[in-house]
Amino acid sequence: MATHTKTISLTDLQQTILSNDLYNAAYNAGLDLWIQNAIDGKINNSWKRMRTEWTQRLMDDDSFTDPIPSNQADFVALVTARSDYKNRKARDDANNP
Repeated sequence: MATHTKTISLTDLQQTILSNDLYNAAYNAGLDLWIQNAIDGKINNSWKRMRTEWTQRLMDDDSFTDPIPSNQADFVALVTARSDYKNRKARDDANNP
């Protein structure tokens, strides 16, 4: 599985503001951990929504007769390979021509 690295930029002012609320935000290790935890939380919530939405859609699809995968990687591969799957950008583009 590929790993994607993203870079963010903070001004000294922004870092100071974050350090008001975040323990060790003035130190890269503390801020890096907070950012990773924020991203992990967003991924987890997105996964929960995707799993809920697509489990129901698959169950309601009379033409889908295969078992629904129980592991995350296989489930995502199945859903994203379907012709009716659209990611957020594609859904927004379709709704706002």
